[in-house]
Amino acid sequence: MQRKRYIIIFIFCLGLFANIENFYAQQKIDKMDNKEEILELSKRKWQYMSEQNIDSLDNLFHSEAVFVHMGGTMNKEQELNTIKTGAIRYKHAEIKETSVRFIGNTAIVLDRIRLTAIVGGNEVVNPFMVTEVYIKVNNEWQLGSLSFTRLLGD
Repeated sequence: MQRKRYIIIFIFCLGLFANIENFYAQQKIDKMDNKEEILELSKRKWQYMSEQNIDSLDNLFHSEAVFVHMGGTMNKEQELNTIKTGAIRYKHAEIKETSVRFIGNTAIVLDRIRLTAIVGGNEVVNPFMVTEVYIKVNNEWQLGSLSFTRLLGD
């Protein structure tokens, strides 16, 4: 009788450990899926910016998003207007290196880029470390912050 009880407990524990292992395996898969989704979204953002695709950017940018440039900070409306009017024309972002980190429903993307843009009518090329912060709202990723930090070298 005692041996039967131990066997039942052992089988129960095996089932419990299998469920825990499946849970962590699923979390790892979800994290990889989220990583690929965020990387693709980041690439599309650069494309939208270079194409001046204001409608797509409007959908991507959270209403409370902040943007930090070398010349100051902007809110969503100001950033969209800057892109729309061509005050800053993002021609091409050559992505040199990218990483993604997750904290709950927040994704932080670090891009080391070489940005070609037209600012004040002049074409400029600068190396930047760009920090993108995405938040998941209603099961959709939205950009909450975009910050440019100029690097000393390429």
